Amino acid sequence: MFPAAGVGQNLAGKRGTGMKDYVYQQAMYYRKTAHTSDPFELLDSMGVEVWFSDRYSATGLRGYCTLIGEAAYVVINSKQPEEEQRIVAAHEAGHLILHTDYLMGNVLADLDVYNTTSRMEREANLFAADFLLSDEDVLERVREGESDFYHMARELCVPSDFLAFKLYSMGNRGYRFRIPVELNSRFLK
Repeated sequence: MFPAAGVGQNLAGKRGTGMKDYVYQQAMYYRKTAHTSDPFELLDSMGVEVWFSDRYSATGLRGYCTLIGEAAYVVINSKQPEEEQRIVAAHEAGHLILHTDYLMGNVLADLDVYNTTSRMEREANLFAADFLLSDEDVLERVREGESDFYHMARELCVPSDFLAFKLYSMGNRGYRFRIPVELNSRFLK
């Protein structure tokens, strides 16, 4: 349904690659092929129906995605700030791209969406961080030298826990950062 970059290739078998690199490669592939870093434009280019719901409280369910037959749907809590809606949209796009097989067997995948121990949640968060935040934007703030981790997150308009995923991804690709927080897949909860 959503063709992955390098379909049919075993990326985990190549030197220096693995699932962490694979997630980054997927984010860059979709950013390039969709010609955007806007997750709503990405979802639109993938033919995904995006619905905004006011059924949940502002601190309740953030969003979820599902596949029904050939149709893909993303539901986003409309009571959250716009910045969080963008993160949720990118996160759900990550699920649709990386976890299609799982979603096809589960009509609604929102029961496990923010499980801290879930590999799929971590991968979706890494995808979202790499899709939304370019390495260059992060490095520019580091070069300015005036930004600590939390200030950098504010400048990039993302929660600090989300920025940690981007720095973690960059660390896996050879950049050296000290991240003052543990990766937390529950930051959207």
